[in-house]
Parts: sequence; C-alpha cells; structure tokens
Amino acid sequence: MIDLLSGESAAYEDQAFEGLDLTREEVRAKEFAGCTFVDCSFLETAFTGCRFVDCEFVRCDLSLCRVEDCSFTAVKFIDSQVIGVNWTEASWPAVGLFHAIGFERCALSHSTFIGLGLRRVEMVDCLAHNADFAEADLSQANCTGTDFEGSRFLHTDLTEADFTRATNYAIAPNLNVLRKTRFALPEAMALLYGLDIILAE
Repeated sequence: MIDLLSGESAAYEDQAFEGLDLTREEVRAKEFAGCTFVDCSFLETAFTGCRFVDCEFVRCDLSLCRVEDCSFTAVKFIDSQVIGVNWTEASWPAVGLFHAIGFERCALSHSTFIGLGLRRVEMVDCLAHNADFAEADLSQANCTGTDFEGSRFLHTDLTEADFTRATNYAIAPNLNVLRKTRFALPEAMALLYGLDIILAE
C-alpha cells in the first residue's frame, strides 16, 4: 500500500487507492492527478496545501476533514460522506473554475460554501441538510434531486441553476438572485412563503 504520510513522494499520477484509512491523520503538500480513491476513510483527516486534479472519490468518508490551502480542479465525489467540511478553507482562484468540484449521491450536511465561486457545480441527488451557501455563485449549478432541508441561501447567485426534483429548500426570492432558475411543482411553492403575501388555502 502506498504511504501518503511519508516524504517519499510529493506527487501521484493515475494512481488507484482502495481501502486507505487515514482517519485523523495529516497529509501535507501532496499532489494528485488522475487518481481514484475507493472505499477510503479520511474522517477528520487534515489535508494541508494539497492539490487534486481530475480525481474521483467513490464511497469514501471525508466527514469533518480539513482542506486548508488545498486546490481542486475537476474533482468528483460519488456515493461519499462529505459532512461538515468547511470548503472556504481551500484555495480558490479569484475567478471561479467551472466544475472545480462535483457531488453525486453524497451526504454534504453541515458543510460551508460561503462566498465560493461554484458556477456549474454538480450537486445531484445529495443530502445537504444545514449547509451554508450564503453569497456563493451557484449560477448554472445542477442541484437536481438534492434535499436542502435547513440550508441557507442568502445573496446567493442561482442564475440558471436547476432545482428540479430538489426538496426542502428555503430560498427567499428577494434575498437571492433568481434568473431563469429552474424549479418544479409542488416544491416550488416554498418560494412564495418568503414573500409578503397572503396565500389562500
């Protein structure tokens, strides 16, 4: 098994990591390009100054991991636990990258995305309870099928974002940017409750 904690190598390319357990460990200044991580545990792992390019995490547990000064380009998380991650600690370019990160069938609850440029991000069929998207750019995001119960949208750019099949979102139209944003009934009725109107039963 490759030892990511050793100083032997700082860069890994086209490597497959399976069953790796780095729970509560620290990984510093490593670069991963074209790598896949399957059934790995990064629970409370502290990644510092790492770079991930064109990587996939499948059935991994990254809950409460740290991503301080890490960069992500075309990284996908699939069927993974990514709970309680503060994504604002990562290193993001001044101009948001298209598809920097993407999530499919992941648990993202209690994660923080405040102020991030995540245009065209994919967040499909996920569980995102009590996540914070305040002041983030989610324009053209694919949020279909995701459960946003308790999540915060405040001054969030949702231009042309797709929320069809999404559930339990509370998005105030007067406090967010909604232009050609796609919603579906009956869930879209929730948008009316943020307005100063009276709904007749």
